[in-house]
Amino acid sequence: MNYRSRKLFWSCAISFLLIFSFGELSARDKQVKTPVDYVEPRIDSHKSRWFYFSSASRPYGMVSLSPDTWVKGSWNSGYLYDSTEVRCFSHVHCWQISGIPVMPTTGDVEGHKGMEACKSRFSHDTEIVRPGYHKVILDRYGITAELTSTSRVGMHRYTFPKGETANILLDVGAFLGHGAMEKAAIRKVSDKEIAGYAVMAPTMRRKKNCTVYFVARFNQRMDEFGGWEQNGKEKLLTGKQALEGQHVGGYARFKRLGKSPLLMKVALSYVDEEQARLNLDTELDHWNFDRVVKESYAEWNRELGKIKVEGGTEQERVKFYTDLWHVLLGRHTYSDVNGKYTDNTGDKPLVCQVPLENGVPTRTVYNSDGLWGSEFNLNILWSIAYPKVMSDFVSTLVGYYPTGGLIARGPSGGNYTYVMVGDQAIPLIAAAYNKGIRDFELDAALEGSIKNAEPGGIRDHAGYETEVNDYMTHYVEKGFVPEGIKGNGGHREGCAMTLFFAYQDWCLSQLAKGMGNDSIYRKYYNRSFNYRYMFDPQAGWMRPRMKDGSWLKDFAPVGEGFNMPGFVESNAAIFTYYVPQNMPDLIYLIGGKDSFVNKLNRQFELAAPTNFITPHGSHARNWVDYENQPSLHMAHLFSHAGAPWLTQYWVRRIKQDVFGDITPYGGYNGDEDQGQMGALGVLMAIGLFDVQGGASVEPRYEITSPVFDKITIQLDNRYYPGKEFVIAVKNNSKENVYIQSVCLNGQALNSFHFPHSELVKGGLLEIELGPEPNKNWGN
Repeated sequence: MNYRSRKLFWSCAISFLLIFSFGELSARDKQVKTPVDYVEPRIDSHKSRWFYFSSASRPYGMVSLSPDTWVKGSWNSGYLYDSTEVRCFSHVHCWQISGIPVMPTTGDVEGHKGMEACKSRFSHDTEIVRPGYHKVILDRYGITAELTSTSRVGMHRYTFPKGETANILLDVGAFLGHGAMEKAAIRKVSDKEIAGYAVMAPTMRRKKNCTVYFVARFNQRMDEFGGWEQNGKEKLLTGKQALEGQHVGGYARFKRLGKSPLLMKVALSYVDEEQARLNLDTELDHWNFDRVVKESYAEWNRELGKIKVEGGTEQERVKFYTDLWHVLLGRHTYSDVNGKYTDNTGDKPLVCQVPLENGVPTRTVYNSDGLWGSEFNLNILWSIAYPKVMSDFVSTLVGYYPTGGLIARGPSGGNYTYVMVGDQAIPLIAAAYNKGIRDFELDAALEGSIKNAEPGGIRDHAGYETEVNDYMTHYVEKGFVPEGIKGNGGHREGCAMTLFFAYQDWCLSQLAKGMGNDSIYRKYYNRSFNYRYMFDPQAGWMRPRMKDGSWLKDFAPVGEGFNMPGFVESNAAIFTYYVPQNMPDLIYLIGGKDSFVNKLNRQFELAAPTNFITPHGSHARNWVDYENQPSLHMAHLFSHAGAPWLTQYWVRRIKQDVFGDITPYGGYNGDEDQGQMGALGVLMAIGLFDVQGGASVEPRYEITSPVFDKITIQLDNRYYPGKEFVIAVKNNSKENVYIQSVCLNGQALNSFHFPHSELVKGGLLEIELGPEPNKNWGN
């Protein structure tokens, strides 16, 4: 069956699968569906990234347990829908982190021969996948494998064929995900417990090694424990009770299981073995597998239910809650149950402690990919419905400043990765502070952000560049970053850097203004206009400059390849619109509202034949690219130029054409950066956005046409005074995409935006839609 046929099959079969694939767990399908019932984890899983798919996981859980059908590579690895052979069930699917693979088998122990020798086919026909639970039948062995978890403990239930000897293989030293293990260890602690660790070797992105510790406990006594270790060019089995080395692994054998399933709990920690054991004893002190599944399901339902939608189609509800599931799944807990975590920014690992209140950690520390582009998705959505998560992410990034000297971007394994470019933390910090989320180290946040914004700070590290470069010296002295700066990092594209730095300067100015620091506000506000150095009025586009100030020759707005010179993973046609801090001035530079609208609309028309995306790695090619971050705000810009009806049209169309698929072959288009595309999908579906990313001292929400009849947002009273904010939509349909009128708390609203301060009070936003534009509304 080819790609088109598979996609057509899924389009026809999806409703059946949604209704009946979960039937084994309980009779709740006979009841009214709750938010978690709509989640389909396998959407767009045919080309997963290592961190993309995690089924048996809690919201932001440390454990991200799922079957791995391919184990090598950051891309096209983990759970791949069309690869129906399970090689292991591993516990960590995270940004540059992997670890602790488990595989049940029968018969002779063959773990020393590698995962290819022990893999088993499975069928999607007998598979059940839902948030917090995954079931597959390993056809080769006749084993029913079921997975669930708490936040820091993975739980396995294996039902073996009667009379067979059961083996549990832990290939802790195997190559997994992003790279090889530098070292591993495994040992028998007791007849029911195994412990050890795996040291992940450095990668191009994570420059230092990272150790994950584990404790595995069984509900039955092992009849035999052993393992394998490297002996010359071969791996050989051994009866040793403790093994340590580069390619070691271990196994447990159970010869008399009878009819009872074998249960296994695997707890993790990035601190040490005792911390892993503490996580296990604290979070999972029983053996009731079904109880854990039920509790996981309830937690997902509680978190997903913070935004409730009514109306729309079944497909739209499935995609909405799967999008929101991605938002809550993509980034993972790094600290232990008592708040300890490892900081690897120094010469030696340092165990740190989160502040406690009555013995309970006040926050969670997270491992995270970069927040490059999150001003157009996660920053907005977290601040609306998950302000505590936003606060903890700010604290995580700021927390590296006292030890490492910089506020982090994309920390992995307790260390900087310098992923992408610029200072990705400051838009998040400014948005949090200016929306009243302020329970983090405020002085360190401002001080560290200022350091990041000056020569020697994090902006002087291009993508994955560990050594300080001189991008900021050029930026401060010239007002722009020129092309041709030598270095070992990626993404050394001066025009894009200048545009990023200018927006980030504005975010820093807004943080300083909110905190009452006028001199810092004025300095960085003035610098936020540096985008003007990049605009070539004769060409009509942002254009790279050389060190002498001359324009880059042989320039065109679009091209071929990963990116055009000067633009990070993109081109001039897209980055010309990256002035979110000052749209009125950009509109003026482009020639006024009419010229701006006509130019931008033509780009969308040119991009429509390719569904507004390019294949990942070909970002220079298209006029609009909703496969990657720099383009994600473009459909919302028409509102700022007096044509909100075009924003309404293009947002609805992109929501359907780019992000509407709910089969394993579409829906996220290959680059779902840990919930960013999911968050954008949620915002488009509920009709709220903010081009400025929420960082303004007076943050606001821009209104587009929602796809649902009613959206109810539960407000967090730890931060906001209101109970809930409701968006009620009249005359909603596929054809009625245009806003006719809006009322906010009973009062007519003719602006396309309203203040954040109104949303957090709670209230009612009423939107009436129709089939033709009302060009008088919002203009």
